[in-house]
Amino acid sequence: MDVDDPTGAAAAVHLPPRRSRPLQALTVRLGFALALILVVVAAVYGDRDGYRDVNGDGLTLIDAFYYAVVSLSTTGYGDITPATAAARTVNVLLVTPARVLFLIILVGTTLEILTEQYRRGLRVNRWRRTVKDHVIICGYGTKGRSAVTALQENGTPIDKIVVVERDPARVREAAAAGLAAIEGSGTRSAILVEANIHLAKTLMIATDRDDAAVLVALTARQLTAGKVRIVAAVREAENAPLLRQSGAHHVIVSSATAGRLLGLSSSAPPLLDVVEDLLAPGHGISLAMRSATREEVGRPPRSLAEVVIAVIRRGQVLGLDDSRAGKVESGDQLAYVRHVTPGREPAGRS
Repeated sequence: MDVDDPTGAAAAVHLPPRRSRPLQALTVRLGFALALILVVVAAVYGDRDGYRDVNGDGLTLIDAFYYAVVSLSTTGYGDITPATAAARTVNVLLVTPARVLFLIILVGTTLEILTEQYRRGLRVNRWRRTVKDHVIICGYGTKGRSAVTALQENGTPIDKIVVVERDPARVREAAAAGLAAIEGSGTRSAILVEANIHLAKTLMIATDRDDAAVLVALTARQLTAGKVRIVAAVREAENAPLLRQSGAHHVIVSSATAGRLLGLSSSAPPLLDVVEDLLAPGHGISLAMRSATREEVGRPPRSLAEVVIAVIRRGQVLGLDDSRAGKVESGDQLAYVRHVTPGREPAGRS
């Protein structure tokens, strides 16, 4: 674990791509440059008898390509020269303007690349200055992508989600999806600092390995002194206590959850369908949480319009069978079930 490396190399920040397509523009320019070369080759080879070669053996097609490339990119070497009036006229009227266009293409392409790099640097610096109260997700595998989907469904803006991922292909995938992505391992302090972890609201650890999740939690705890809420997912239940000791506030055990779902598939198949519906994004029923309104204070949770399943009071979850949850108090958070229709806003207050 590299937690004592504040001077490490800066991580590469991949911001969502703009609508412009610089690669396509570069391809068009390269195609135009190639077309210029072919036009000059055709003109020179068609009048090859009007050119003098120092070898004295006449111009071949290869010689014509050589003359075109050298003449367009430089002022020529003098080993092949136009000897007749017609050849010199072609050089004045065609080759010289083509040389100017060719240089404009080269210089323009170079300037565009440098300008794009400068603009990207400005975007990254602006992003670093403005990103705060965001959610950092370490890992963009199946768990990480599902976490992003759930965050967006619950109203988290996409510009408030930052992905930290080691795999370059996944980093590009996250950036293409509109997310800010940082290439590197969350076990390194320099990477988490690059993600502005000290200004983040939540750190979600969705790594592929449990040992990596523990290292990420330890690194984050050292950097933030416990001020950022850490939620982690692990495969094995035996690693959950270690993660809590490492600084995770909440630990989700994927293997245990999958085992319980397998048990439900045998003993209560319809209940499994309900759970799958709750977890499936974008349709059916889903879990949500909101703050209690002033009109709801003093009323029993069961009397509210939504199906409230729990009350969160000062960070503590109270079931509806708990006497303390008999009436809604000011500042309570309500966990409830809402209905989601594809293409529409979820039913109920968010």
